Amino acid sequence: MTVHQTARLGTGDDLRTAIRSGAFTGHTAGLAPGRLQCNIAILPAKFALDFLRFCLRNPKPCPIVGVGETGDPTLPTLGPDIDIRHDLPRYRLYRDGHLAEEVTDIAAHWRDDMVTVALGCSFTFERALMAAGIPMRHVEQNRTVPMYRTDLALERGGVFGGTMVVSMRPLRGPDVPRAVEISARYPLAHGAPVHVGDPAAIGIGALERPEWGDAVDVAPGETPVFWACGVTSQNALLSAAIPLVITHAPGHMLISDIDENSDQPIWKA
Repeated sequence: MTVHQTARLGTGDDLRTAIRSGAFTGHTAGLAPGRLQCNIAILPAKFALDFLRFCLRNPKPCPIVGVGETGDPTLPTLGPDIDIRHDLPRYRLYRDGHLAEEVTDIAAHWRDDMVTVALGCSFTFERALMAAGIPMRHVEQNRTVPMYRTDLALERGGVFGGTMVVSMRPLRGPDVPRAVEISARYPLAHGAPVHVGDPAAIGIGALERPEWGDAVDVAPGETPVFWACGVTSQNALLSAAIPLVITHAPGHMLISDIDENSDQPIWKA
């Protein structure tokens, strides 16, 4: 049994404990069933308002589910004991728009002017799809979902803009309409797909060469289905080339204590 297979057997609390200790540093796809998983962006307060405007204007790829206080690494609306400095399996540090390093803890990089923004994650609707008997190829192959840059333009928010990033899942023809209907129930996890079919129609050149994540097999008779992706926020942050941004490594999310099916507000302005 692989480390990831063993992790699937744990609860959300077990997994966060393992992540904090450094015992688990892998991707979180398929883990902590029922718990909301979150994309994370951590940036200086002077840029945070513009970034929040950008997210609010582009809710499909950037659905806000949590916002921290300036300088405070906790996210009490997502879990009473979350400490964002330790609770992601892997982080990426970007300086002036360039990847500087990938780490498993950011305590040494935390600053008093940092603001954490948590965004919804497609892992939520994936579980709903799998529960309905719609297989997820990247979960079957123990890979990170493939993600691609597109030419779908975004609404700007201050210094933040650019084009949408999407994630792709190959589906059998009869499963496509069901997947659209099911995922539409989860607007805080990107909702329904933004495109079905020809990747070139949204500016994607080659499915076998994703910009993030891992390529997956597309079998004969399957259709590529594309959902808005939270990595869009990372793309916008990099394009703005601000001095320091910390994000989750793609596929390595924050596991919250929130029921992913909750219809209650989970963050406050």
